[in-house]
Amino acid sequence: MKMKMSKRLSLIAAFGSLALLLGAFFFQYVLGLAPCALCIWQRWPHVLAIVAGAGSVISPWFSLVGLGATLWGSGVALYHSGVEQNWWEGPTTCTTTNDIGSLTVDELFAQIEAAPLIRCDEIPWDFLGLSMASWNGILTFGLAIIWAVAFFRR
Repeated sequence: MKMKMSKRLSLIAAFGSLALLLGAFFFQYVLGLAPCALCIWQRWPHVLAIVAGAGSVISPWFSLVGLGATLWGSGVALYHSGVEQNWWEGPTTCTTTNDIGSLTVDELFAQIEAAPLIRCDEIPWDFLGLSMASWNGILTFGLAIIWAVAFFRR
C-alpha cells in the first residue's frame, strides 16, 4: 500500500522533532549541559509534534496540530535566543537583573536562595555563532514548513 505524500511529510516532520528532542537529551545527559527553564519549555512542543505525527497516520488534521506545535516551539526558541542576546528580559525565574540597589539584605538573600542553578540569559554552547536555542528555533521553523506542506497537500 502506497502512503500518501501528506502522511509521509507528517512522519518526516515528527521524526525531525524526535531528532531535536534526542539531541537535547544528548547535550543534557552525555555532554552535561543542564537545561534552563526556557530550554525545558522548548521541548514540550516537540513532544506534541511527535504525537501529532503518530496521529497523522489516522487523520490528516493532526498535521495542523503538528504545525501549531512547531510554530509554538519555534517562537519559544527564538524568544529564548532574544533573552540570551539581552534583546529583552526573560522570565524572572531564570534571569537576573542588575537592579539590586532597592533590595534589603534579607530580600537579596531570599533572591539568591531562590535562584535557579541554570540561567536562561547565558549561552552555554554555540555553533557558527548561534546558540542551541537559536538553532532549535531555526530547525523547528523548518519543521513547521514541512507540517504546513503536509497539511495543505492532504
